[in-house]
Amino acid sequence: MKILVIEDNESVSSMIGLFFEKEGIEGTFEANGLDGYERAVTNTWDCLIIDWMLPDLDGLTICRKLRERGLEVPIIMLTAKDGVSDQVLGLEMGADDYVTKPFSPLALMARIKAVTRRYAPKEQGDDGEIRTSYFRLNPDTREVWVQDKLIPNLTPKEFDLLYFFICHPKQVFSRDQLLDSVWGYDFYGDDRTVDVHIKRLRSKLSLADHSFFHTVWGVGYRFDESAVMNH
Repeated sequence: MKILVIEDNESVSSMIGLFFEKEGIEGTFEANGLDGYERAVTNTWDCLIIDWMLPDLDGLTICRKLRERGLEVPIIMLTAKDGVSDQVLGLEMGADDYVTKPFSPLALMARIKAVTRRYAPKEQGDDGEIRTSYFRLNPDTREVWVQDKLIPNLTPKEFDLLYFFICHPKQVFSRDQLLDSVWGYDFYGDDRTVDVHIKRLRSKLSLADHSFFHTVWGVGYRFDESAVMNH
């Protein structure tokens, strides 16, 4: 496992480094926000651990910029802030989880295992289908199955939107980002178009009372199968 840690506190980095060595994890450490961001986008990582407060570029901005680039990698925020609003803000910017300082290496390792598992289920079979815990999508035939039940009557744009979310699990996207990514930059319609399509997908794909699509108030939407799995 290759993990990038962006942390300017030497004692915290040393503690994590020693633990990674014992666990057989290949850890790379950056103490500067800008350097860490550049390292994050120019290499492939199994997980990113980013401190909230960093010189030159803070961790929250790094997280937001990485998600805006479409980087699909688990991100854990390290923070001394224990307020609920701060933690929610980190998650809304695209972090998968957070660890509040001070913390034990074992607690951090548990979070690493949890977030990396969330990214593991998606795979593409030899037949080109994309499979997750609940879904099968065939990009060629544009068919969708939920728990092996074929979902009829998906419109082309509903399929495109679902496909985009499944390829970016647990990431939060604004309506404008979804319009740009799914409808295209030349789309001149109202951003309420996204709301309508999400509503239709919720209706067609939900299991019992549980939906895969979650509203992040003030930001947009995210797709999360684990919330259904935990019920």
